[in-house]
Amino acid sequence: MSEHGQDQQLERLTFFSDAVFAIAITLLIIEVHVPHPAASSDAAWLEALVELIPQLAGFFLSFVVVGAVWAAHHRVFGLLRHYDPSIVWPNLFLLMAIAFTPFSTALMSAHPVERVPEVFYATSLLIAGLLQYRLVRKALRPPFLAPGVNDDTVAVLRRRSLAMPSMALLSGILAMWWPGRSNILLVLTPLVVMLYARMGKRKVTADEA
Repeated sequence: MSEHGQDQQLERLTFFSDAVFAIAITLLIIEVHVPHPAASSDAAWLEALVELIPQLAGFFLSFVVVGAVWAAHHRVFGLLRHYDPSIVWPNLFLLMAIAFTPFSTALMSAHPVERVPEVFYATSLLIAGLLQYRLVRKALRPPFLAPGVNDDTVAVLRRRSLAMPSMALLSGILAMWWPGRSNILLVLTPLVVMLYARMGKRKVTADEA
């Protein structure tokens, strides 16, 4: 395959992936239905909106998580120079997990303090996180990397991709005893991603010293 053909294949794979992420994020808000209170009083409307809080919280939580996965996906594919056919299926499996997120979010949001829905939600994110880690390891390898991408950069990105499965696993364990509160750990996922990245940079600096 010519270099131009490889570029086109990589672009098609990237565009398709972005579309799946965009659709999944859009479906998150579609699961939040407009309330229709029996009365038209202010009190009835306020009560109806309060009842939507679990669904809205689920939307914001999953938006942040899916957004973090997309940002990592975008960053990884931006470091690729050539198309690698072997990443197609790992990428598709990750997209399948992302496309499943609206369902697991709706289930968790409808039962925010029940153990099984919370564990189910955390497990779905754990699977997505592990699939993301697998894709990162598969994609970031020579000779498909862009010029200037060194081993240290690859190591940091691999370490960053462990943040989501780590937090999802902890959230699932915590949900066994405190369903609902366990989601606080997932909100912290972007901060843990940055922490993992800084740990990697500090290690690189220490090794150079």
